[in-house]
Amino acid sequence: MLRALMYILPLALTIYAFIDCLNTPEDEAKHLPKVVWVIIILLFWIVGPIVWFAAGKTRRAPAGGRTPSDWHRNHRTEWVAPDDNPEFLKSLKDENEKDEAVLKDWEADLRRREEELKKREQDGDKDTES
Repeated sequence: MLRALMYILPLALTIYAFIDCLNTPEDEAKHLPKVVWVIIILLFWIVGPIVWFAAGKTRRAPAGGRTPSDWHRNHRTEWVAPDDNPEFLKSLKDENEKDEAVLKDWEADLRRREEELKKREQDGDKDTES
């Protein structure tokens, strides 16, 4: 069991450091280019990942709350909650106005059909009386 841990822990550390290095934007890698860091992590099995975690990456929150997935996708760097996003609120308002217009049209159509039915019933009652 102890022998397995001697191999599993350094392997897990190396894999974690490798993935962390790949997900780190190039401008946040310190001292060396990111490609060199990947080579160091993979070549120097135990020491490479430790050096990467100690000196290879800027360990502060990136400006604007940027995450690696944002950087790779080139999306906006600022995320806004839907209830604080004016564009989203405007789209909801526009959608609500469309729904209200459709509802008013349906109500008007329903009233017109009800009036037609009343007229038919009244005309039908007059024909049966004669």
